[in-house]
Amino acid sequence: MPLLRTAWLAACLAAPLLATAATPPAGTWQNLFDGKTLTGWKRLGGTATYKVENGAIVGTTVANSGNTFLVTEKEYGDYVLELDAKIDDPTNNSGVQTRSHFGGAAAPGKVYGRQVEIDPSARSWSGGIYDEARRQWLYPLDLHPQAKTAFKVGEYNHIKVECLGNEMKTWVNGVPVAYVVDPVDPRGFIGLQVHAVSEAAQAGHKVYFKNIRIKTTGLTPSAFPADIYVVNFVPNYLNAYEKQHGWQLLFDGKSPAGWRSAKGPTFPAHGWEIADGTLTVLPSEGKEAANGGDIVTQAEYGAFDLSFEFKLTPGANSGVKYFVTLAEKTDASAIGLEYQVLDDALHPDAKLGRDGDRTLASLYDLKTANKPPRFVHPIGEWNVGRVVVYPNNHVEHYLNGTKVLEYERGSPEFRELVAQSKYHVWPNFGEAKAGHLLLQDHGNRVSFRSIKLKELK
Repeated sequence: MPLLRTAWLAACLAAPLLATAATPPAGTWQNLFDGKTLTGWKRLGGTATYKVENGAIVGTTVANSGNTFLVTEKEYGDYVLELDAKIDDPTNNSGVQTRSHFGGAAAPGKVYGRQVEIDPSARSWSGGIYDEARRQWLYPLDLHPQAKTAFKVGEYNHIKVECLGNEMKTWVNGVPVAYVVDPVDPRGFIGLQVHAVSEAAQAGHKVYFKNIRIKTTGLTPSAFPADIYVVNFVPNYLNAYEKQHGWQLLFDGKSPAGWRSAKGPTFPAHGWEIADGTLTVLPSEGKEAANGGDIVTQAEYGAFDLSFEFKLTPGANSGVKYFVTLAEKTDASAIGLEYQVLDDALHPDAKLGRDGDRTLASLYDLKTANKPPRFVHPIGEWNVGRVVVYPNNHVEHYLNGTKVLEYERGSPEFRELVAQSKYHVWPNFGEAKAGHLLLQDHGNRVSFRSIKLKELK
């Protein structure tokens, strides 16, 4: 009996030790691919093939197949993912899904979720972030063009992805690429994409993945350089990185603090509404500045990086103006350089001006925005506008992450555009050293939020 009791006690004491030994220590890397089999993975979506060859997962395109994904059977929340990927053909395309899902009402029969782009084409957006089968591009590399050269076609490239809370960062061959703050999808599977092809000549193209590993414990955020633009989808919120590097919110989501009427010292008593984290100009039968009127920032700005979200109603017209001095006398909207905010399909202004220079995201009445249709979100959905004015007077407009125009304030070309526009009557139009920012009341319901700015030096 004593011997049996001794053996029983030894077994009980050993059990916790065995359980502890089976749990990887915090910060330990775990391999998601054993180099020999596809154990732990499953295929979803299309009919492209995946095989293991020479220690790598090789995905091969199949004609008339939709996007195909090899995905992990497990889902993951917070993690750091590393892998090596190679693609030989610059006409091919691939990506790595993060925190993704399959099917349901959101995307029947499809994989959907944030994808790290693998783009060997001349566009070179590898490491950018695309929302597969849902919101499309979240972080195109127009937002970080210096990172376009990181990916090497025909070679294995080391890709790192960090998903911690709402924040996602990417690296390609050690180069920081993209930074997104997004409250959607706190967990999901990881997937390897073979892109859809529609022609027989495109069949047989390959993409290679190896050295796939993940770390899910002992995680700390990795540093990013100071000059990376953050795409932040949490309304009216700046994360610690943005605050550290000089960004400020111009609208707190609750009050008109920092804003006033363009025609007086206080915020308009009517015509504007603040509710549910949005700043909305109320409709007045499309009459320009006839209700609450334009509003401007209390402060003036010279060189800056400004971004804002806007939502249009059908047929609506508004604008975001910059370098507004309020020195010009006008009964209508105040004068300034304008990022046009417009429903191009229904508002007649889109067909006026010259060569479309009054359409959405254009420099109003001066220069037309060259915007691919896929970067224009539907009426009733939020769009992200961005205006960057550099200290050397180079100016850029962006729409949903893609650059749609650029120009030089004060250049001979700029002055020629002004001379041909409605602004020719205003001396030195658009060339002030500093000015207010303005949200336009054009008599239509338009909402704004997440208005943030960084002054540039």
